Amino acid sequence: MARAAVITGPGSVRLESRPAPAPGPGQVRVRLEGCGVCSSNLTPWAGPEWMRFPTAPGGLGHEGWGVIDALGPDVEGLRIGDRVATLSQHSYAEFDLATVGAVVRLPPELDGRPFPGEPLGCAMNIFRRSQIEAGQTVAVVGVGFLGALLTRLATDAGARVIAISRRPFALDIAREMGAAEVVPMRDHHAIVDRVRELTDDRFCQRVIEAVGKQWPLDLAAELTAEGGQLVIAGYHQDGPRQVNMQLWNWRGLDVVNAHERDPRVCLQGVREAVKAVASGRLDPSRLYTHVYPLARLGEALDATRDRPDGFLKALVIP
Repeated sequence: MARAAVITGPGSVRLESRPAPAPGPGQVRVRLEGCGVCSSNLTPWAGPEWMRFPTAPGGLGHEGWGVIDALGPDVEGLRIGDRVATLSQHSYAEFDLATVGAVVRLPPELDGRPFPGEPLGCAMNIFRRSQIEAGQTVAVVGVGFLGALLTRLATDAGARVIAISRRPFALDIAREMGAAEVVPMRDHHAIVDRVRELTDDRFCQRVIEAVGKQWPLDLAAELTAEGGQLVIAGYHQDGPRQVNMQLWNWRGLDVVNAHERDPRVCLQGVREAVKAVASGRLDPSRLYTHVYPLARLGEALDATRDRPDGFLKALVIP
C-alpha cells in the first residue's frame, strides 16, 4: 500500500492508503523522495468557490523528484533506478505517475540532493524571458524562493541587482545570492526615492516583480526605466489587477508575463536548471528552509502562506 495526501476541504488534509498506481503506456512510476510546496497551492488550499474537494490523491503536488521503480509499455530511454525530476501533478504522495515526456533524468552530481524541478525550471525560463545582460541594473521586487534564484542568475550574468523585500531575513538571503544593494519593502515613496538615488535618476533596465500582489506590481512599474522591461513573475491569483497605463505608456515599457505554459518549454527549463545546479552555477540548497513529513502537509501549506521568520521554501518528504 502507498500513502497519498488528499485535500478534503479548505485548510484540511488527510492521508489515504491505497495500492501504488500502475503505469500505463508511455508512463513511468516514480517512488518519490520529496515534493516542493508551491505558493500556487494557496488559493485552492483556502477553498475558493470554484475549488472542488476532495482532491485526487497527491493532488496539487507538482514539484516532485524521486526514483523510477516501474515502467509502463512502450517506454524508451528510461530505466528502473533512474533518478528524475517530474512535471506531474499528484506528488504529495509516496508514488506518482508521469509520462516519458514529463521527466528529466538527474545526473550523479545531484545524488542525495533535493531537486524540485518545476520551480527551478520556472526560474530558468523567467530568467531567459527577462533578457538580462551584463551591465544592466535589475530590480527584484520580492525575495522568496523565486526572487532569490533570479537574484543569483542575474548577478551571475553580470547585472547589478537591487533586491527589495519586506523581511530582513529575505534581504540577508538576497545579499548571499549576490545582490549589490538591498532595500526594505516598507514605504512606497521611500523605495522609489532610494532606487532613483542608486541609479542616478535613471531607474532599472529590468524589473522583476516576484510577489503577486497589487502594490508590488505598482511599485515595480515605477522602478522600470524608460524603454525598460517589466517582468511579471509573481502569481496573481486573487482577482483582477489595475495598472497605471499612463506610466506604462509614457515610459514605453515592455511588459512580459514570464510564466511558461507550454509543457515543452517548462521541460526545457528543468533541463537547464539541472545543468546549472550540477555545474555549481546555481546552488538552491540554502533556500530549502523548511522540511516536513507528508503527514504534516497542512503545516507546510500554512507556513507557505504565513511565511514565518526564516521561511523561503518548504519541502514535503514521504
